[in-house]
Amino acid sequence: MNTLAALDRNRDQDLFESVTEEEIIHLWRSIKGRGLSEDEAWQAVVTGIALDMAFAKTKNCIQIEH
Repeated sequence: MNTLAALDRNRDQDLFESVTEEEIIHLWRSIKGRGLSEDEAWQAVVTGIALDMAFAKTKNCIQIEH
């Protein structure tokens, strides 16, 4: 299968549908291991997720009120 065709087919899939809690924790530990505090590392993870959602190519994101 052509790689570009596979990417095009999956472009509309919700990116966060397949992310697991374990992967998020692994990312947090990785960032924390580079010298940031626990809180700073968590803020980096949350900011990254927020930016991914804000600039997602799909419009399937649900707006959540805080």
